[in-house]
Amino acid sequence: MGAQLADLVVVQGGAQPDIRMLELDERLPLAGHTASLSMPAIYDLIRDHKTTLVFVNTRLQAEYTFQELWKLNDDGLAIALHHGSLDVSQRRRVEEAMAAGRLKAVVCTATLDLGIDWGDVDLVVNVGAPKGASRIMQRIGRSNHRMDEPSQAYLVPANRFEILECRAALDAVHEAAQDTPDARIGALDVLCQHILGMACAEPFKLDELYEEVRSAAPYAGLSWEDFEACVAFVATGGYALRAYERFAKIVKGRDDLWRVRDAKVAQQYRLNVGTIVESSMIKVRLGKSLRSRPGTVLPRGKILGEIEEYFAETLTPGDTFLFAGEVLRFEGISEDEVLVTRAGSGADPMIPSYEGGKFPLSTFLAARVREILADPFEWDRLPQQMTEWLLQQRRRSLLPGPRDLLVETFPRGNRFYMTCFPFEGRLAHQTLGMLLTRRLERTKLKPLGFVANDYGIAVYALGDIAARAARDPTFMDELFSEDMLGDDLEDWLAESALMKRTFRQCAVIAGLIERRFPGEKKTGRQVTISTDLVYDVLRKHEPDHVLLRAARADAATGLLDVRRLGMMLERIRGRIIHKPLDRVSPLSVSVMLEIGRERVYSDNADEILAEAEAALLDEALA
Repeated sequence: MGAQLADLVVVQGGAQPDIRMLELDERLPLAGHTASLSMPAIYDLIRDHKTTLVFVNTRLQAEYTFQELWKLNDDGLAIALHHGSLDVSQRRRVEEAMAAGRLKAVVCTATLDLGIDWGDVDLVVNVGAPKGASRIMQRIGRSNHRMDEPSQAYLVPANRFEILECRAALDAVHEAAQDTPDARIGALDVLCQHILGMACAEPFKLDELYEEVRSAAPYAGLSWEDFEACVAFVATGGYALRAYERFAKIVKGRDDLWRVRDAKVAQQYRLNVGTIVESSMIKVRLGKSLRSRPGTVLPRGKILGEIEEYFAETLTPGDTFLFAGEVLRFEGISEDEVLVTRAGSGADPMIPSYEGGKFPLSTFLAARVREILADPFEWDRLPQQMTEWLLQQRRRSLLPGPRDLLVETFPRGNRFYMTCFPFEGRLAHQTLGMLLTRRLERTKLKPLGFVANDYGIAVYALGDIAARAARDPTFMDELFSEDMLGDDLEDWLAESALMKRTFRQCAVIAGLIERRFPGEKKTGRQVTISTDLVYDVLRKHEPDHVLLRAARADAATGLLDVRRLGMMLERIRGRIIHKPLDRVSPLSVSVMLEIGRERVYSDNADEILAEAEAALLDEALA
């Protein structure tokens, strides 16, 4: 496989880092995140350098990349794997071997972004788009981490859209530009934990603690009413829960000082303190098959690491998956462990995915991508395959300006599609997809679902969206109006399982639900059952409870990216360009091939599915 390297030299702190984008002779796919075509070229880079860090964005990509490089490893190079779900002892062995200079390369996630100074690392390879200028600057700095020595790095796009993102990231590095997100407002669930912690330390006066909390920048705008609500929650659990003594954790004395109720509450606080709520994990143990009893596997081997419970629950005995750099066969769940055996190389394994492995495209890079896309004079700096693709899009449809929103509609099979390209990141696009399908449902266009990635979104329906837009010139403006972030968002959140999951995290942080007890720990399932029951009670009897407000705020800023979506809707007001087509465009193909489709569930879901099945049958018989 031939590879060409587009050079770009940047200046940073006196040294001149050499940062390049890997360009292949082969055409990159329109979608996908594995960068499988680039693996031979990455292996060649590893072989030609002393020590290489191969950064990826997710643990799923880490497992895949390691396996692909190992298949190419005819030279027997010492290549290791490092990510946060591997057992800590295995991670330490990799770090020690790296420090001793025994490794040729390490495939790693953000676990090696910070804090490790390895002078022998002379190359960094970033597989996939960087998602942020600050993140790629940090990773590049791992290479030649010595005074006045230039860092060397390659960015490896996995699909054609990622070529644009890599180009934007290189420009940002050249300008030493940063994309640090805005500071977040202090969360109420964190404040509740802090109040209990202060009471555990020593008695406090309410007004003095209020002023102390407001001296912290995230809480500078904290109102007295919200502060009192948090204190009332720690003291009673709130109006709906005050009858239960277990939720009363602090008391007010005759001296007007608030103090912890008893020593047991203080002990529980110390066992559960912290604001990082991990997903429910389950350990992976290597088992041993008994020859005398075929089909029997005993948990006699070492712990390999942890996977999330939801992934383990999708497995059936005999399934294989990649983990810890090996192909493992799922044998079953023994108590609180996943029991596996080595499956060998002949299996077709799955790869565990993790809820935490979601990096949204930064606002800073998104704006740069839109500018490059809209300016043909910028295309000379792109690979030829990218330029040809954009020219095809311009001939077939059009390319939007940096502040415009391109909306394409077209029929395909027995469905009607609508695609749009906000370039605002996966989280904002998934929220937009949910809200758009609700609105399309109200217009009787019978949406079936949507799919989103960092660059765009595709909604598919049984109703003809283009015909509706042709009859009503204001339809698209109303569909994307900013008021969708009002009642539509509130109604969806009230029905969504997302709110229960977010409330679960807030309840653990605030101390409403405790996971750890002396000598034992609640399972993820036990925590889920407990918090879901409390959530239903509060929604019914105290909808303005401080934890429900904390959950809504947390969902809006983190999981939904509502602020960014609102900025996008404001930006495109009056700038929506609707392009009706008779078939899919080059840009739309990239979104429609994305994995992770979301189906619409509504009151008329059965009717919609029945009509879809009938249409497919008619197509088959025609």
